[in-house]
Amino acid sequence: MTSTNPTETAIFGMGCFWTPQLQFGQLEGVLETEVGYAGAAEDNAADNPTYEAVCSGNTGHAEVVKVEYDPARITFEALLEQFWAWHDPTTLNRQGPDVGSQYRSVVLTTGDDQLEAATASLAAQRAAGRFGHRDIVTQIAPLDKYYPAEDYHQHFLAKRGRTSCGL
Repeated sequence: MTSTNPTETAIFGMGCFWTPQLQFGQLEGVLETEVGYAGAAEDNAADNPTYEAVCSGNTGHAEVVKVEYDPARITFEALLEQFWAWHDPTTLNRQGPDVGSQYRSVVLTTGDDQLEAATASLAAQRAAGRFGHRDIVTQIAPLDKYYPAEDYHQHFLAKRGRTSCGL
């Protein structure tokens, strides 16, 4: 039996992808999450990148979480609110101890509606002064290609009974 409710996909980069996968996966209306690599400029994109290649910082890809959700139960705008709350979008190519362009803050949109909503959300964050005098450096761009990460990265924290990467 097929569902009458279409699902939608959102792609977020917030540093290391393990914690965001766990966080998004716990939201009501999120149906599935998957970690992967995306965001390289087309002329710099590495096809089928490996974790080791992405960690080198030479592929142009970021670690991202792909979120499949039911828009009747949770909106893209609600996912964006969590995105802003769960990481520091003012640090260029860094989240906590993770440093490099593969850990950048990024929203990769899957359609014009998402691009418009993400751009408006960024403008609202800036206007609200949510991060004080620090400028938001989050990249917002249309998704070109997405590559799933290796199986051992999928639901990494949940498989280990952990709720974060911290010790």
